Amino acid sequence: MASSCHLTHVDPGQNMARFYRMTMQPTLFGEWSLVREFGRIGSPGRVVATNHHTFAQASAALESLRAAKERKGYTAEC
Repeated sequence: MASSCHLTHVDPGQNMARFYRMTMQPTLFGEWSLVREFGRIGSPGRVVATNHHTFAQASAALESLRAAKERKGYTAEC
């Protein structure tokens, strides 16, 4: 399982150019943080972090979000 993933969705017909980046990072308290960055390509975007008790939980969350984004038309580079 990947500890990071970068997804993009580009559709010139709809003037759409989006990115979605996910990385897993250990916290100072022994948990794992799933950090998600998303927005329009070329902009800084937004950052959201969620904490998970184990690496397996964070990895499952990353894979679930990746699958959901791919269903919406994003292409993954994991």
